[in-house]
Amino acid sequence: MSENVKYTILRFAAVFGIILLLFVVVIVRIFTLQTVHRENLEALVAHRDSVYKVEKAIRGNIYDCQGRLLASSVPQYSIHMDTRVEALHLDNGKLFKQYVDSMAEGLSRIVGDQSKEEYKAKMVRAFHAKTVKQQDIRLTTERISYAQLKEIKKLPLIRRGVYKSGFYYVDLNRRVKPFNSLGSRTIGGIYAKSGKGNAGLELRFDEYLQGEDGKSIRQRVANEWAFIPIKDKKNGCDVYTTLDANLLDICETNLRARLEHTQADWGCVVLMETQTGEIKAMCNLDLNDNGQYHEIANHAVTRMEPGSTFKTIALMAAMDDGHVQLNDTLRVWKDGWRYHGATHRDAHAMDTIFTVRQAMATSSNIALARIITKAYKGSAKSFVNKLRQMGLTDSIDYIIPGASQAKIQVPKDTVTISRMAYGYSVELSPLQILTIYNAIANNGKMIAPVLVSAIKDGDKDMKTFKTKVINHSICDEQTLQDIRACLHDVVWDNELGTASTGKWRQQKAQSNLVKIAGKTGTAQLIENGKYTSQKHRMSFVGYFPEDNPQYTCICVISNPRNKGFYDSGLDCGGVVRRIAESTMIYASEYVIQGDQLVLQKKK
Repeated sequence: MSENVKYTILRFAAVFGIILLLFVVVIVRIFTLQTVHRENLEALVAHRDSVYKVEKAIRGNIYDCQGRLLASSVPQYSIHMDTRVEALHLDNGKLFKQYVDSMAEGLSRIVGDQSKEEYKAKMVRAFHAKTVKQQDIRLTTERISYAQLKEIKKLPLIRRGVYKSGFYYVDLNRRVKPFNSLGSRTIGGIYAKSGKGNAGLELRFDEYLQGEDGKSIRQRVANEWAFIPIKDKKNGCDVYTTLDANLLDICETNLRARLEHTQADWGCVVLMETQTGEIKAMCNLDLNDNGQYHEIANHAVTRMEPGSTFKTIALMAAMDDGHVQLNDTLRVWKDGWRYHGATHRDAHAMDTIFTVRQAMATSSNIALARIITKAYKGSAKSFVNKLRQMGLTDSIDYIIPGASQAKIQVPKDTVTISRMAYGYSVELSPLQILTIYNAIANNGKMIAPVLVSAIKDGDKDMKTFKTKVINHSICDEQTLQDIRACLHDVVWDNELGTASTGKWRQQKAQSNLVKIAGKTGTAQLIENGKYTSQKHRMSFVGYFPEDNPQYTCICVISNPRNKGFYDSGLDCGGVVRRIAESTMIYASEYVIQGDQLVLQKKK
C-alpha cells in the first residue's frame, strides 16, 4: 500500500472520528435534556407559561354620585425566582455567583422589606435546594408597586430575561376603598385568589367589573423569542352608584354615636332621595367581639318584624278601604284588650278613649288591633291583598344580592291579624319599610329604590338604571292626607307623640332646623323560640322637610344593652333628626348660625 493511500485513509478516519465524536456529543446532550433536565424543563414551561402569557384585566371602579372612588384596583406584584433555570447552573453557577450580591442589594434597596443579607441567603438556599418547592420561591415578602417593578426590571441579571435569570413576577391586583369601611357592606368585596366579587355591589355587578384577560403566544421572531398578542386585554367597566360619600359619613357617624351609647347588637340607616328613589346612604354596624362597631352584615335588606312602623301601613289599608276615619273614637284599657285568648297591651298604658289620630300619635297597639280586626273580620285575605296591591311585596332583590323578600301571608287563625296590625307576624326589611314611607312622602307614588345609576366602559354607557314606578298611587288623596297628619303628630304632638320632645324635654325627632314627620317602632325579639320583654328592636322612619319632602330616612337599632330606658323616639328618632339637620345643611344653600338651629342663606 502506497504512502498516499495510507495518508488518505488516516485522514478519512480522523474526519470520521471527529464526526462520530460530535454525533456522540449531540446524542449525549439530547439524552441529558430528555432525562436529567427533563423534569426541570417541563416544570419551567408549565410554571412560567412559556407558550402562553396571560395579561390580567384590571377590575372596574365603583364611584359615588359625585364621581368619588368608593372601590378601585391598585396594580401590585410579587417577585419570584425559579433557580431551576439551566443558565444559572452553567460553568459551576458562574452567572448566579456573579450577580447574586448585586441582585440582593438591588431588591433590598428598591423594596425595603428585607436586608441585603436576607435576600442573598434566600436566593443561595434556593440555588442549592433539591426540591422544586425550595427551588422556586417568592423573594419579596410584601406586594410591590408598578414603579418598584420597573426599577427591579433594570437590575443586571433580570435584564437577561426569565429564561436566563429565573426571575418572574405575579400580578396581585389589590382592591382598595378610599373611604375605608364607609358603606363597605353595601359596596361589597372580592375574593383574594379569584378576584371575583363576594358581596354587595361587587358581587351584583361582577360580570361588568371583572373585564377579560388578554393572552399572548410565545413565538420566535427574527431569531428571538417574543410574545405575540392573540387576544387583547379588556379592563372591567365602572359602576356609578347613587351613594354620596359625604352623606354616608353623616349617617354612619350619627348611627355609631348612638350605638356606642346604647351598646346595641347592631344598627342600620338608609337615606333615600324622595322623588327619585336614589339611595344616598346605606350603613350597617355590628358590635364585634372586641366591643367595636364594624360593617359585617347588611341588615338594611334583611327582613324582620317591623313593629309599630307597620301601623301606618295597616291603618292606611283600612282607611283606603273605607273602614275607618281619622276622627273615629275607640277605647283602650290599661290592663290590655283580650281577643280570642290573646292579650294586647300598650307601652303607654292608660284607660281612655282615643281618636284614631291620637291612637297613632301614642302608638297604641290596642287601638290598631281593634281597628284592623273590626275592618277585616272574617276577611283576612282582603287585608293581605290590600297590602300586596300597594306594592309592599314587590321584589327589590336586584339592588343587593341576598336582599330578603317581604313575608306577608294570609293568617290561618283569628288572632294573627290582630298582631299584624302592629307589626308582628309580618316581615319586611328596613329598605322595604322605607320604600312605602317614601311613597307617602312622594304624594302616594311608590318607586323602587335605586342604588346604581349607570355602568360605563370609559365614556360609553353599557347600562343605565332609571326610576321604576311600583305603584302610581298607593291610596286615595284623602287617605294620604290623613296618614300624613298622623305622622306629623308622632313628632309634633307634645302630649302624645312618641317622637316628640314632650313633657320629658328630651329632643327626639323634633328639630328647630328642619321639620320631620315619621313613625316610631318597637318590636320584641325572640329568644329560645319565645318573645322576650327584655330585648327589643327599635326604629324610626320619616321624611323631611315635612312640607316639601326631599329625603326619607330609616334608622333601626337592635337590642340596646345599657341599663337605661330604651326609647325608639329618642334613640332612632334622634339619629334621624341629626342626620336630617346635617343633610339639609350639606345638600342646600343654608348654614347654622350662632347657637341656634336656624336656616340662613349663605352669602
